Amino acid sequence: MNSSIPAFWAVVPAAGVGARMAADRPKQYLQLGGRTILEHSLGCFLEHPALKGLVVSLAVDDPYWPGLPCASDSRIQRVDGGAERSGSVLNALLHLHALGADDDDWVLVHDAARPNLSRDDLDKLLSELADDPVGGLLAVPARDTLKRIDKHGRVVETVDRSVIWQAYTPQMFRLGPLHRALADSLVADALITDEASAMEWAGLAPRLIEGRSDNLKVTRPEDLEWLRQRWANRP
Repeated sequence: MNSSIPAFWAVVPAAGVGARMAADRPKQYLQLGGRTILEHSLGCFLEHPALKGLVVSLAVDDPYWPGLPCASDSRIQRVDGGAERSGSVLNALLHLHALGADDDDWVLVHDAARPNLSRDDLDKLLSELADDPVGGLLAVPARDTLKRIDKHGRVVETVDRSVIWQAYTPQMFRLGPLHRALADSLVADALITDEASAMEWAGLAPRLIEGRSDNLKVTRPEDLEWLRQRWANRP
């Protein structure tokens, strides 16, 4: 293992239902290449030698998780998810504290429906942020022309895309600061869409690490179809 890569914990919030997929089960349990999306999303971490442990946040009545082979992996801890992503992540962080994790330990939070994370991107994130005072996240520069619209759907302005990036995961922060940022922002009823936005709300500036654009999140049926075609053409 590269000595510049720090040991880390992983957290995967997986309590969502993925309504936009219009499937018969939560999208993280749909099949991709012979395994569920969730298994692929966990796999890149489980295969990494620097992993200290992984916490997955699941719906209380989730009937699918117990049937997965990885459910019996001793490195994975299950906790109940919250009503929103931030609550699911916070529950996982509380569990890490209960396991004896230190406030200075690195925690990587990854989307349950982002199954195409490459080992190269994971190592790049870990090595480049190893000594960072704040932490950061994988991201991709915006490619297309961006428009800001009004409430009627009409263009108000064209946004300068050179300063716009798409936020991806994993997002990598120290356990203590991330826990405090999420807990305080929830109390304040702040709009928090990911871990980086909680850190921003706390007055910190996460660093962006450019990753691969194919580390996409499965949100709509066409996303899954694109991945299935890509995986079918793998050598």
